[in-house]
Amino acid sequence: MSAASTSSRTEAAIRRAGNRALIGYLPVGYPDLATSVEAAVAIAEAGCTAIELGVPYSDPAMDGPVIQAATQSTLERGFRLEELFDAVAAITARTDSPVLVMTYWNPVLRYGVDRFAARLAAAGGAGLITPDLTPENAGEWLEAAERHDLDRVFLAAPSSSDARIDAAVRASRGFVYTVSTMGTTGARQDVDRAARALADRIAERAAAAGTTALRCVGLGISDGEQVRDVLDYADGAIVGSALVRALGEGGVPAVRELAASLALGTLDGGADDAAPAPDQKGANA
Repeated sequence: MSAASTSSRTEAAIRRAGNRALIGYLPVGYPDLATSVEAAVAIAEAGCTAIELGVPYSDPAMDGPVIQAATQSTLERGFRLEELFDAVAAITARTDSPVLVMTYWNPVLRYGVDRFAARLAAAGGAGLITPDLTPENAGEWLEAAERHDLDRVFLAAPSSSDARIDAAVRASRGFVYTVSTMGTTGARQDVDRAARALADRIAERAAAAGTTALRCVGLGISDGEQVRDVLDYADGAIVGSALVRALGEGGVPAVRELAASLALGTLDGGADDAAPAPDQKGANA
């Protein structure tokens, strides 16, 4: 990534985690604003290196049925974007884990790109993950992110050309979101083997450009063993649907318990290292 990435809070957190990061996704405002804040704090306390806070959107092309159902119910109760900034401020007041906002581009564009960036930075947010915004079309966002010192995370998929991967590596600050499948989000029994090949391609393209890129794999990870498998070749594992399902079925206690179980996969020996020595990194602060 660029030299500017040295100030990335997300990258710093991943490196503090020994490049064995766990990133947990939850929708803001689900099932209500206060509970979504409590759930985000809980997963950080349970071992998530960073929090990915999703903005409910009416046309979520990448989201699977679990996340779609949660975000739809949030929209139906009257979610407003101001709740996002309130939630980010409340979460960052209680945890040092960076909070990245995952949002489709239209809400940012309608709110005003620089205004959104300024509000997010003022609330303590670390940056944005923008699944439907390509680096080539992100000029306004890149300028705003630079002005407000925000991370910007772009996606690379197994179908991405070398040119698209190069663009994602250049434009991303924090990490490159390494999409493990060609479908929508949702827990799967097997994370695609294509994820390993894609992570390797990103590393190779970054090296060819004389830089490095942190790679966090998302889509399809649902248990600690899959987290450990992903961390054999990537710098972070992103879990979404499994956490959202746990929150919907069992509330904050259930999502905390699942996050703690997932965090076992970040330990060098997996679950066998459930009681690490004091100088080892267990759950990420």
